[in-house]
Amino acid sequence: MSSSFSPIASGPLARRQSRRAVISYGARQVVVGGGAPVMVQSMTNTDTADAIGTAIQIKDLARAGSEVVRITVNTPEAAAAVPAIREQLDRMGVDVPLVGDFHYNGHTLLNDYPDCAQALSKYRINPGNVGKGAKRDTQFAQMIEVACRYDKPVRIGVNWGSLDQALLARIMDENARRKEPWPAQAVMYEALVTSAIENAQRAEELGMAGDKIILSCKVSGVQDLIAVYRELARRCDYPLHLGLTEAGMGSKGIVASTAALSVLLQEGIGDTIRISLTPEPGGDRTREVIVGQEILQTMGLRKFTPMVIACPGCGRTTSTVFQDLADKIQTYLRDQMPVWKGVYPGVESMNVAVMGCIVNGPGESKHANIGISLPGTGESPAAPVFIDGEKRMTLRGDRIAEEFQSIVLEYVQSHYSKQSAA
Repeated sequence: MSSSFSPIASGPLARRQSRRAVISYGARQVVVGGGAPVMVQSMTNTDTADAIGTAIQIKDLARAGSEVVRITVNTPEAAAAVPAIREQLDRMGVDVPLVGDFHYNGHTLLNDYPDCAQALSKYRINPGNVGKGAKRDTQFAQMIEVACRYDKPVRIGVNWGSLDQALLARIMDENARRKEPWPAQAVMYEALVTSAIENAQRAEELGMAGDKIILSCKVSGVQDLIAVYRELARRCDYPLHLGLTEAGMGSKGIVASTAALSVLLQEGIGDTIRISLTPEPGGDRTREVIVGQEILQTMGLRKFTPMVIACPGCGRTTSTVFQDLADKIQTYLRDQMPVWKGVYPGVESMNVAVMGCIVNGPGESKHANIGISLPGTGESPAAPVFIDGEKRMTLRGDRIAEEFQSIVLEYVQSHYSKQSAA
């Protein structure tokens, strides 16, 4: 009997072919689209008028791995502070490009504060919040003209919570004339996509180069986001920024963002992402950067930091030793990456396994670059360590975590140094 088996395909579909945009500051260039790796960005939640506080948060976000950071520019005081923020970042050696987020009064602020317009690396324009009636076209044109004057790219970012009501009314009128009108949800989708594309075309008519434009159509629902971006990707070749406009807090926000973005990224759609998490009270803003990186890394699209593989635990692992060890190692690796990435090329591809018992522990540890398998419940604290598939030693006693961390560091130094790479 002949077999009809064929190899199972793996990995994401081919990337959608989009134009190539560049966001730059000094010698630093971040490429968006055109086949470049999917970029992770974030946004501050400080008062931009507080130049020092905002610069510190930007530094933290950049150190966590944000490749572009967006800041609110909503008042004259905020616009006046942007050059000071840029100068403070320069003094701290932080060259991350800054994006100005404008709503309602962006045309005024960009014209009245030319130093702000120059200091920013990109402008985000929401066409639904540019103005109403006759003022809308004029004020949109003013923002595009400033962007052209300073040679800045723009993101034309449509949100369904602030959709251009005149455009929505037009789409609804067109729908009413159909023999079989679309449902209200489909009309909303069409209005979002149409707004993004028509405003991008208008920007080009005003003199902006097509490779200076990035588009987004943000919504809050997972299925809505997938449907809108599939259509947007089908109808244009601009680079696309992905993200739920309000992902939510904690696990809900992480799960919703992962569910939506993973589907689109798997289909080759998306050139830059932001995870719009609501921070826990007193929580760390950098969490949204880490989640974005982990989505891309677990999908095999990029590598940012060594991955820690750890089992979930079961009745065989009532001890919390392996949980503490996994947490310490994962935190240690991420904390070291800002230094390691410049000293140990390729270290971000390293895998470390921290397993709790003998069922899958030795096997998983052998598959990792470095692995440790704790014995589980009711056994003496003896933990074999595997390096590149071979058992090299057994750790015992109360200092297993510290000793294993030293072994990881020695492995990094010996396998990923620039000298060993050469």
